[in-house]
Amino acid sequence: MNFTNEIKRDLLAHIPVTHTGAVAAMAALLSTCGTLAGEGFEVVSENERVAEYFQRLAESLGAQPEIREAVRDPKRKRDKLTFYCGGESARRILSETADLRSRLAEDEDEDAALCYLRAAFLGGGSCTLPRDGASTGYHLECVFFTRLRCEEFCALLSQFELFCKLVPRGDTFVAYVKSSEAISDVLSVLGADGALKKLTAVSAARARTNNENRIQNCMAGNADKAAIASAAQTVALKKLAENGSLQQLPAPLRETAIARLEHPTLSLAELARTLGVSKGGLNHRIRRLMQISGEQP
Repeated sequence: MNFTNEIKRDLLAHIPVTHTGAVAAMAALLSTCGTLAGEGFEVVSENERVAEYFQRLAESLGAQPEIREAVRDPKRKRDKLTFYCGGESARRILSETADLRSRLAEDEDEDAALCYLRAAFLGGGSCTLPRDGASTGYHLECVFFTRLRCEEFCALLSQFELFCKLVPRGDTFVAYVKSSEAISDVLSVLGADGALKKLTAVSAARARTNNENRIQNCMAGNADKAAIASAAQTVALKKLAENGSLQQLPAPLRETAIARLEHPTLSLAELARTLGVSKGGLNHRIRRLMQISGEQP
C-alpha cells in the first residue's frame, strides 16, 4: 500500500456524523473529483473504499448514486468508477454544498471544516515520501478544479494554523506542502494517526542517514586535506634530502623527515604513533621542517 492510500485509509475511519459534516464532505468531493452532469453530478474514484465512502455519504443525504461507468486501468491495475446522482436529491445537494463551501472558511463549526478537509484529500489528495536513490522529497497536495475551491481549502487549513501554497497546474489548482514537519501537522490535525506514525519513522530514518552522510563527507574532506598536506610535506622533505640538508638536521627533525618520506600515506596521528610522540609534538616538527625547506634555495 502506498503512502497516499495509507492516509486515505486513516481518513475513511472518520465518517461524518452530522448533516452539516456530511454536506461539507460532499462539497469537498464535488470540488476535487466531481463534475456537473445534466441535472445532477458525477463523481469519479479510483479507490474502492473512497467509492464506498461516497455512496454512503450520498445515501445519507438522500441520494441514490448509480454506477455509470467502470473502466480498468491496466497500468495502475485499478478500476475507475464513475457515479451519477440526479433528480431532486442531487439538486438539493448541489444547492447545499454551494452555500456551504462559500462560508466554511468563516464558519466556527470545526467538525464540518475537518470533514471538508478530509474528504478533499480523499477526492483529490496525494502524498509522497522520499525514497532511496530517488530525487523526490516530501510532498503532500490536493488538486481542485477551480482556484476558488483551492483557496477555500487553504483558508480552512489556516484555521488550524496549517499553511500551504497554491499553484495552477494545467486546468486545475493545487494546494501543497513540502516539508515533513508541515505534512506531520496536516496528518495530525486530520486524524491520520497510522500514516503519521509511518511518516515519523521515515523522517527519523532519513535524518539518521543524512547525518551519517554528513559525517562521511566530512571525513572524506578531511582525508583529502590530509593527503594534500602529506604530498606537500613529501615534496619539501625530498628537496632537503636531495640538497644534503637532511643529514644536517637535529636528530628529532631528521627522524621525522625520514619517517614521513617512508610513510607518505599515513595520517599525522598514525605517524605520531609510529614515532612515539604526541600529535602536537609531531605537528611542531613538521611545521619546522616545512619552514626550513622554504628557506632552502
